[in-house]
Amino acid sequence: MTDATVLDRLWATIESRRGGDPETSHSARLLARGTAKVAQKFGEEAVECVIEAVRGESRPALVAESADVLYHLMVLWVDAGLRPEDVWGELARREGTSGIAEKAARKP
Repeated sequence: MTDATVLDRLWATIESRRGGDPETSHSARLLARGTAKVAQKFGEEAVECVIEAVRGESRPALVAESADVLYHLMVLWVDAGLRPEDVWGELARREGTSGIAEKAARKP
């Protein structure tokens, strides 16, 4: 059975490609294009995932698009200098708090 530790391995792989050869690594190619392109690609993948979810016709297609979203999100994190622990910490901080209450507590 596969578990979420695959995300740690994926992040480490993407991070190791920073400054790598864009001819041999898709992650290096994305990162070399700059933040705007990295963010654009993440947005495209997110939209494709939403489309598959709304269509509701193919579980395998939604799984594949979800994997693309996670991969491109991690490329975005690497580009921004974030580590997964930064995000996990924020999720832990919010744990046990109602989403409604959490949103209401945010400052405009």
